[in-house]
Amino acid sequence: MGRVTERRKVIRIRDGAVSTRPDTLVAEEPLEIRLNGKPLAITMRTPGDDFALAAGFLVSEGVLASAPDLRNIVYCAGATADGSNTYNVVDVTTAPGVTVPDITLERNVYTTSSCGLCGKASLDAVRTTTRHPIADTPPLRVTPELLSELPDRLRAAQRVFDRTGGLHAAALFDEQGELLDVREDVGRHNAVDKLVGRALQSGDLPLSRTVLMVSGRASFELAQKAVMAGIPVLAAVSAPSSLAVDLAAETGMTLVGFLRGSSMNVYAGEERIALRAAAVRA
Repeated sequence: MGRVTERRKVIRIRDGAVSTRPDTLVAEEPLEIRLNGKPLAITMRTPGDDFALAAGFLVSEGVLASAPDLRNIVYCAGATADGSNTYNVVDVTTAPGVTVPDITLERNVYTTSSCGLCGKASLDAVRTTTRHPIADTPPLRVTPELLSELPDRLRAAQRVFDRTGGLHAAALFDEQGELLDVREDVGRHNAVDKLVGRALQSGDLPLSRTVLMVSGRASFELAQKAVMAGIPVLAAVSAPSSLAVDLAAETGMTLVGFLRGSSMNVYAGEERIALRAAAVRA
């Protein structure tokens, strides 16, 4: 839609020299997600892949589990008072028989680009039971050497980041380290939703033979999104939260943090990491 980036005038100061120049910024706009015509959530996102974002969000919410659950996604015409379409409101229609949440004021979710799913009534409400339990049989196995290559492969695929420096990214790799898909967004949770939503639309859920690589930290929410999609390995360049580690341990997911160069910490699911026996020390 041509709205991924915008230009703004800035005053640039370099070693005391002052100049005026245009700068390329990542776009950030609200997206309202409606479910069968009723408002469900608002997220601040980078425009693009909006249908995948909405679908992935509903996978993480436990509403959608496979392509047949989804009937249609459309932009809502007449989204403004004058009847014009802002392309900032999407309506997701589920197939007959799909159970939808009770949309009340307490259930309505406001999300932001920094914190993801805020306003949940309780932690228990976030722990949605997945319909894709992690079941990689035979178990997926990756080496530390392969994992160490993923951040650079992710970074090389971040086209908009090169122009703005202001985007998070998430990528799916297969067990040989081949890039399957990559999405960028101002919100790290949105980038993951876009990946998962595209997989749902393509009929590829569960993602049981993949590694999810994220450009920032591994929050509980990102771990939950990985679990809901059946992803067995989540790797992040920064730290995980304690709750993300707890969720990984409870669900059998492998969680790797501080993945930088040849260094990394394995917080859960170490059985999927092909370590040399002599290299593991207490």
